[in-house]
Amino acid sequence: MQFRTIRTLSFAALAVTGTLSAAETTSPVVPGLQQKHPLTEAQQGAVLMSELRCAACHEGLDGSQMKLAPDLREAGVRLTFEAMQQFIANPAAAHPGSTMPQMLAAENEEKRKEISTAISHYLLSLSKAKVDATPLPDEAHDGFERFHSLGCVACHPPRDQAGKEIAPEGYLSLAHVSGKYQPRALAAYLFEPLKVRPSGRMPDMNLNQYDADALASYLMAGKEAKLPPQVDAKLAEQGATQFRAYNCVSCHQVGDDFKAPLPDAPPSRAKMKLDQGCLSDSPQKAPHFSLSDKQRQAIRAALADKAEPAAADRIKMKLTQLNCIACHERDGYGGVAASRDAFFHSKEEALGNEARIPPPLTGVGGKLRADWLNRLLYDRERSRPYMITRMPHYGDTALGDLTKWLGEVDRLKPVVVPEPDNDLRKKYTEGGLQLLGDKGLNCIACHNYNGTESAGMKGIDLMTSYQRLTPEWFFAYMKNPGSFRPGIIMPSYWPEGKALQTEILGGDTEQQLQALWYTFSLGRSARDPSGLKQSDSRLVVKDKALLHRGRSRVAGYRGIAVGLPGGINYAFNAQNGALAAVWKGEFVSVNWKSQGAGDFNPVGKYAGLPQDVAFLPQAEAPAAWPLLPETTKEAPVNPDPTYPRAYRYANQGYSLDAADDTPTFTYRSGDVTITDRITPLASAPSQALRRVLTFTCEKDTALVMRALKGKIESPKPQVFQTKEIQLMITQAQGTLRAVANSDGEQELLLPLSLKKGTTTLTLDYILP
Repeated sequence: MQFRTIRTLSFAALAVTGTLSAAETTSPVVPGLQQKHPLTEAQQGAVLMSELRCAACHEGLDGSQMKLAPDLREAGVRLTFEAMQQFIANPAAAHPGSTMPQMLAAENEEKRKEISTAISHYLLSLSKAKVDATPLPDEAHDGFERFHSLGCVACHPPRDQAGKEIAPEGYLSLAHVSGKYQPRALAAYLFEPLKVRPSGRMPDMNLNQYDADALASYLMAGKEAKLPPQVDAKLAEQGATQFRAYNCVSCHQVGDDFKAPLPDAPPSRAKMKLDQGCLSDSPQKAPHFSLSDKQRQAIRAALADKAEPAAADRIKMKLTQLNCIACHERDGYGGVAASRDAFFHSKEEALGNEARIPPPLTGVGGKLRADWLNRLLYDRERSRPYMITRMPHYGDTALGDLTKWLGEVDRLKPVVVPEPDNDLRKKYTEGGLQLLGDKGLNCIACHNYNGTESAGMKGIDLMTSYQRLTPEWFFAYMKNPGSFRPGIIMPSYWPEGKALQTEILGGDTEQQLQALWYTFSLGRSARDPSGLKQSDSRLVVKDKALLHRGRSRVAGYRGIAVGLPGGINYAFNAQNGALAAVWKGEFVSVNWKSQGAGDFNPVGKYAGLPQDVAFLPQAEAPAAWPLLPETTKEAPVNPDPTYPRAYRYANQGYSLDAADDTPTFTYRSGDVTITDRITPLASAPSQALRRVLTFTCEKDTALVMRALKGKIESPKPQVFQTKEIQLMITQAQGTLRAVANSDGEQELLLPLSLKKGTTTLTLDYILP
């Protein structure tokens, strides 16, 4: 990653328009409502109520889009003790703009201090870990660069070199952070924010550990860890009582066994009085949100509006709620503000704004196939690697039914692209390659092609078009790119529907476009056009493990190939959490010399393993294992775009050993965190792998693992083999069963009864 130097920017010239005044900054701040949003007053109130979690207490309110509150089970070691005390006593004073209400407004200052201290001891008593006081590396300079490049300034104020926030009004200030967090805990939070705040309002910015450490180093401004006091058992007990009494548990998670009914149920929507309680100018016993007059009026308008929002309105509200409109424009609203434009950069600046500014969302539900849209939103797919600003990951619950609403509202009139017969296929193949190459339109001069980088500007890979785009949008866009993205540098090769290149396919516009679409449909099997310099390369493993990420026929579109010293290799399917292939000898062949992109294929024969979800969070296997949906050229739409999320799998990345770069993968199946480490088996390092799976759960849980598929034999207990590979199991009893509607195939299922805490399973994979 290359980061553009920010020091040359004129911070003093920043001006934020349309934001709250300085006098109102203690009111709750919802960043999207400070942008150029399209919401009516009632819709603003509905968004605000979702962010304030009104439905957690009041019956009759729509809680489907409600923000989730932070998990407090480890707050005692994540936050400083003083910060907890101050925030509980008066959230708006400790963190201006917070959506947390003051629950102690009716108490005097001495009583507030007493209660906040007791609750802080209670929260400290919940923490099972200890404060990590290891100093952060001094990477504040890199943190400064990342803070102003990756997208943080979409929600938070930019800062000058001294760390002072510029024009903070209306944005979520981070001035309190250095006094709130323990340094190492802040880095851990930035690395995995959804673990603590599952609502996604602080989204996962796809940071690596160095990014997180550098940002934490910058935001902490050199402050060291501050160890908490010893837990006072008596105060902790009092704090637990106060935690119940003030109904903190209606929002915050502190344990499965801690639930309490409301002492006095707040009025339902039908019985609310709109000038009392939370909406009073000076709430007493009710939660005090420090609402501005404008916010109270918006909430009253929302409560008076009984109409069910249409899908188009729900899109507007969701994009505002998650602040997508700070970066993306849709239907004339949102987009990067002038005061933030200077912070958006690209590694391919010559491509213009399209390479540095996030794309517009106008019509995106008609532009992108549903499965690709789900990949972008749920599976962290990236199609613009040249853009430095990161696409955030919000988590499943935050997005709701956004993809469904976009599909309904943006649907275009279907375009039927007939499947060409044999003669026409040859004609389209040659014509498409001519158009793409240097003797036609020379698209490869500005676009990558099939994993090979362009010699010039490196625009989005053309061969992802068929995967990403709907045909109806593609045909309309190609005829007039400027109407979709004004100012785009891509020329119009078919102005007013007439082809400029008349020597290919007789100058027939529809045939030329169909030829391009057909070429894109061939995917990795498509030939190279004239002028493309393809450099097939074999990666060689030396004295450390070697990783290569990319698409592969053996490991899916999120494949990770791992070559280990000694001559044994494997491929991991990060989309589904499956060990997908094992082979010995040479490593992989890739399309170009890179360790971070491009398709790969094993060199030589490999043993293929199931690529479907490997684990299901349940005690017994289903009658039929849920298989990875297959798409074909004839049926290109994924029939289940939420797979494998539908089966509660979530990839959480991997880490590398400092000594030899051996990866350890981390993922989740339901509520179980799984670490997956694969190394050469010591007794046969060139032909066998040892896989150690470690399962961590907070209560007794059951999983089922599908470890093998094919014509399986079991020569002795806990040993199973196909013609390609042998599997030996410890600590578990395998069960074989026939696969329905197959030619004698079986599958090996491992029921796993996991106790609270940590459980380990060892599997050995041996090649013949």
